Amino acid sequence: MTVSNPYTSLTDQAFWKTAVANRRPREITGLWKPKFEIKKQDTIATAGSCFAQHIGRALKVRGYNWHDSEPAPLLMHLNKEKSTLFNYGIFTFRTGNIYTVALLKQWIDWSLGKALPPEEIWQSPENRYYDLFRPNIEPNGFKSAEEALKSRQSTLKAIKRSLAKTDLFIFTLGLTEAWVNSRGQYVYPMCPGTLAGNFDPSQHQFKNFGFLEVYTSLNTVLDTLKTINPTMRFLLTVSPVPLTATASNEHVVTATIHSKSILRAVAGELKIAREDTDYFPSYEIISAFPFKAVFYAENMRNVLPQGVNFVMNSFFNCQERAFGTQTEQIPQQALVQSNTQTSIKKSSDEVCEDALLEAFKK
Repeated sequence: MTVSNPYTSLTDQAFWKTAVANRRPREITGLWKPKFEIKKQDTIATAGSCFAQHIGRALKVRGYNWHDSEPAPLLMHLNKEKSTLFNYGIFTFRTGNIYTVALLKQWIDWSLGKALPPEEIWQSPENRYYDLFRPNIEPNGFKSAEEALKSRQSTLKAIKRSLAKTDLFIFTLGLTEAWVNSRGQYVYPMCPGTLAGNFDPSQHQFKNFGFLEVYTSLNTVLDTLKTINPTMRFLLTVSPVPLTATASNEHVVTATIHSKSILRAVAGELKIAREDTDYFPSYEIISAFPFKAVFYAENMRNVLPQGVNFVMNSFFNCQERAFGTQTEQIPQQALVQSNTQTSIKKSSDEVCEDALLEAFKK
């Protein structure tokens, strides 16, 4: 008697034994079935947590039309190290890392004039001025508050111009934890008093966003972006990089799993709910236990260059499998510039402001 049920017709990838147990970590493939083709002529914008930097870099190396809304000045452009130091060419927008969906919504609303940004600028004892919404954008600060605000306004204009012509917006969700100004009800990228500013417990409040808050906010952002460009599509990813530190009064491991679980669930639900939205599993490829943490550095936080390369080759292989797009396999050195860099911080060649929180551990 022939037994027939929905499982008898499933492929090998649907079963743990054939898809995972009988394979080495690097042989586990096909984790992504892309919804839509990403073409080289598409204008692509990337933003989000630090892992998004690798996606933008990989797209550029392979000749895709990754958009830089604020290119570095010519002389600085010729000096890659200095250009990176001043946060040029890292993300499409010169905002620094956008770790939370709330911060992304804030930047989008400011750029479109849906809300007015506060004129909050911090003056250091050395009379340098720092934009608390981009605290690391100028490593030595600005000469004046006016210069800092003018620079922010230039970025807001660049964001609006860029979004109008963006075909694909890639956003990497990083954190649910954030610090907000309880008086002005706006969110910071970093806790005041860490990279810049002074911490004021009377107005600086810790916030850990829940699933419904993140889902509703991100869905609103995507709807807003569609009003700018109705043909825009979205690709969501979740950063596999754990929290450097947590203010949740939980162990950093459980706080990390809590945060990443919410972000992964939001991305998955939006993929199902929206035809214009897809999810690429960079988070699973790096952090899922079948991969045995082989792509993490010794500190179990930073992603090794070979891990970044494996993720991005998986990205393009899945595109090719689905749409027949011919993509070149790029050597590790071309994607991650780590030739003589030996420190863990530089092992993945990424700019992560939150990593600096380690300095505050007594």
